[in-house]
Amino acid sequence: MDDIDENTGMTDDVVETLAITQPGTILFPFALTPLVLENPGNIARAEKAASGSRLIAVFPEMPKNEDVSEIQGIELNVTSFKLDDHDVSSIGVLCRLVKTLKFPDGTVRILLRGLERIRYEGPVSEDSPLLKVRKIVQPEDNSIETAAMVRNAVKQFQEITSFSPNFPEELKIAIINLTDNVRIVDLIADSVNFSNLEKLAILTMEKLQDRLHLMTILLNREVEVLRLGSEIQSQVHNAMSKSQREFFLREQLRTIKEELGEGSGNPDIVRIQERMSKLDLPENVVDVLNKEIERLEMIPQAAAEYNIAYTYIDWILSVPWNQFTDDRLDIAEAKKILDRDHYGLKDIKERILEFLAVLQMKNNRKAPIICFIGPPGVGKTSLGKSIAEAMGRKFVRISLGGVRDEAEIRGHRRTYIGALPGRIIQGMKKAGSSNPVFMLDEIDKLGNDFRGDPASALLEVLDPQQNFSFSDHYLEVDYDLSSVMFIATANISDTIPGPLLDRMDVIRLPGYTATEKKHIAEQFLIPRQLEENGFAGKKVSFTSDATDELISYYTREAGVRQLERTFGQLCRKLARKIVEGELKDQDQPVVVDAEEIHRLLGARKFIMDEAMSEPQIGVATGMAWTSVGGTILQVETAMMPGKGELKLTGSLGNVMKESAMAAFSYVKGHARELGIKSSVFDKNDFHIHVPDGATPKDGPSAGITLTTALVSLLTGKPVRHDYAMTGEINLRGKVTAIGGVKEKSIGALRAGISNIILPEENRKDLEDVPEDVLRQVKFTFVSEISQVLKIMLAKPPKTPPKKKAPAPRRKTVRKGAAK
Repeated sequence: MDDIDENTGMTDDVVETLAITQPGTILFPFALTPLVLENPGNIARAEKAASGSRLIAVFPEMPKNEDVSEIQGIELNVTSFKLDDHDVSSIGVLCRLVKTLKFPDGTVRILLRGLERIRYEGPVSEDSPLLKVRKIVQPEDNSIETAAMVRNAVKQFQEITSFSPNFPEELKIAIINLTDNVRIVDLIADSVNFSNLEKLAILTMEKLQDRLHLMTILLNREVEVLRLGSEIQSQVHNAMSKSQREFFLREQLRTIKEELGEGSGNPDIVRIQERMSKLDLPENVVDVLNKEIERLEMIPQAAAEYNIAYTYIDWILSVPWNQFTDDRLDIAEAKKILDRDHYGLKDIKERILEFLAVLQMKNNRKAPIICFIGPPGVGKTSLGKSIAEAMGRKFVRISLGGVRDEAEIRGHRRTYIGALPGRIIQGMKKAGSSNPVFMLDEIDKLGNDFRGDPASALLEVLDPQQNFSFSDHYLEVDYDLSSVMFIATANISDTIPGPLLDRMDVIRLPGYTATEKKHIAEQFLIPRQLEENGFAGKKVSFTSDATDELISYYTREAGVRQLERTFGQLCRKLARKIVEGELKDQDQPVVVDAEEIHRLLGARKFIMDEAMSEPQIGVATGMAWTSVGGTILQVETAMMPGKGELKLTGSLGNVMKESAMAAFSYVKGHARELGIKSSVFDKNDFHIHVPDGATPKDGPSAGITLTTALVSLLTGKPVRHDYAMTGEINLRGKVTAIGGVKEKSIGALRAGISNIILPEENRKDLEDVPEDVLRQVKFTFVSEISQVLKIMLAKPPKTPPKKKAPAPRRKTVRKGAAK
């Protein structure tokens, strides 16, 4: 036996042999390994060895792009040399060639049995294919530490074989029965699925304990990986539900159909892809859809998640993306449509026509955001429809009255069951175009609670600087609302949050005058009610007096909604008369006059405010604004013995009470100038009353009326009855501006007043007063209370008394009369 170096395990036995290398393969001593040789040099050397000693050296190729200086914290000392232009390890295995087989493709398959480790010493000569190699013999190591490590390695190997059934029983038996520790380590290293670098490290390590140390680390890792994999497989197997089994079966069925040419996959997905191909979708929307389609393909159709995912995709495809209608830019045609559908409303019509003119100039679709504020029944909603028709756009409307949940605007997140987009996106889907006229009705009636503030959510919708990327919680894709013409409606502006109101172009609809109501009734209301109640084609008409009677004494409103209902009531009563035979000849014209109104509807429901018939002391006529139009108020004053206290009655608000206090203070402070004894204020109490106490009254416009009534009471001079006045007063006697000039002027004229006193600052507001009112009313403008008193406390000019009109006779419905 050769002498062995105890430190290196090297012997003096040098062998001359042929050598090969096989990329990706590492052999160990005592292992039986098949190889497929394709390299001509390897094939030639293998054939030469087969015809000779049948010994051949196999050197493993060095790993590429890997650090071979250490592994798992253990230093390595691996040297290499060139063999057939390959970098191979200088440590290899001397093998016996057991079997050789040649194949038609030119390859040679050999079976090798490893004998022992060898180290490359160099070539035999420059021309010889033989190499000089030195055998490496591992000294026996029977220490307790080595025995313990071997036993642990065998135990770990047995645990690995328990997880994997691929290990042959012969190998398991051989490992248990081997007594040579070196052979045990080499056999385990060859059998377990280590990486090439790890196997190379075990092959090239000189000391057995170093190999066992690395082997223990690697075996521990493999055990953990296999144990975890087994647990995962067990969990997956246990979690396999009916829907999952159906998914695999459906996938197999789909594959079979595709192979047979009988189907092209999920029909829902096919339809979705067809819809996508027909739409002009933004790139970010296409990316979202493709991602959702991939997700939908993975979900079984019977699963609940399938319907949720499909509904989401359907919503995205249903919302209009880049689908615009052409605007009607013919201003003359748009004006014709607006005039056809609505009488008056000059300011609003001009605003719409101006917008159309701007569209022609700049040629883009950015739309304004408008808010109509006015009392009920003035035509705010119907005006929105007419605007859409005039512009050639689609019209969609949502009502915001009572909405308290922010999700109603922004939508629900898809994590909730039954989630849907918000009202805005639903409205866009309903419109079917990206630039409709979108009406937000009753925006002043939004609520808020613990679910959020919908008014705050509307800030993004109605902000031109933000709504180009509106984010709905359900879609989670930015949507462009900048081309939408939003029209909000409200009855009052007080309940609209300031930031929201600031984002809108406010247009106020104060209500219709009696003249405007009459035109609206004749042009729109009467024809519509006649048609709805079955009088289409029949000769039924209402006289001008009948229309005036209904407007003045049977309705009290700013709009015309109640007026239309009253016309409908009249038509129903006429229809009953015809059906019951009271009107025998149905082909004759039927004319309804004022007297017939009384008979059909009964007594008058409202009494018109009328001016005083003669001057009175302590009573002055003021003017007030209400939600149903203007009216006049009689301010009454009285004086009784007392201590100088002032009493106010008539449901007066705080502002009006302050006006009364200011008027009373002014009169007391200027008593001498007004010819009033100052002692009268110490010996008497004063009472100011505004009749109709059930109706609340407030506002800064009654100052001059209150002052005039008090001065008349204290001086004993009567107040002119043919004048009405409105204006506020300060403690210096200055008359300040007020609002509602148009409505107050109309109300005063309706009550029989032909002279009106206004503050000088309100002269500009006469532009809003109808021309028929300007023709019948004389306006006097004042800036000081002294001017008011000079006019109101003077004696009125004498006028001949008016003859009382005879009482009208009771008449029935006449036939054949002309309107």
